[in-house]
Amino acid sequence: MKKVLIAVDDTKASKAVLATFCNSVQSPEEIVLLHVERLEGRSLMIDMLGETEMTTLKDAVRGTERKEALDEKGGRILAYYTRELKEIGASRIKTIIREGVPAEEILSVADSEGVELIILGYSGRKGLDRMIAGSVGSEVGKRAKVPVLVAKRASICEEPYTWRDAFAAVSVTSAVIFGLFLLGIVLK
Repeated sequence: MKKVLIAVDDTKASKAVLATFCNSVQSPEEIVLLHVERLEGRSLMIDMLGETEMTTLKDAVRGTERKEALDEKGGRILAYYTRELKEIGASRIKTIIREGVPAEEILSVADSEGVELIILGYSGRKGLDRMIAGSVGSEVGKRAKVPVLVAKRASICEEPYTWRDAFAAVSVTSAVIFGLFLLGIVLK
């Protein structure tokens, strides 16, 4: 494989792309690492904007503190993934920051760079949230001209424990020990 596009952001779902890349892809000649900035924050309004409105929004944000903060954040995200990919042996990594609708930008970069595979993280949205906000992975998968690998993060052992997890573990262990103690008394 010559070129792979890996789309990343600052979500936990995005971190799954590293494991998926390591486990599923033979070393490509080049990795295109892409981060798409969402100019409007978490608003769903961007999906309704036409090309003219998007251009106006990009022009309005250009040169502002908000844009500088987005660029700095994007740089940190790409630096993190570049370090991680280099640690696992990747050598040629090209980083790109785009702004706009994530699915559209991912598809645009995939076409312009001539990649053979796209890897991105699975958000895990369900129900009404997924219906309203949609899924970047689904949209890219439907419209891409190349295979798309959607990485889903593992649900166990990769996240730190909370106090609830510790309490549940102690409660279960205590119940088992107490049950064995009672069983030992009954069997005597």
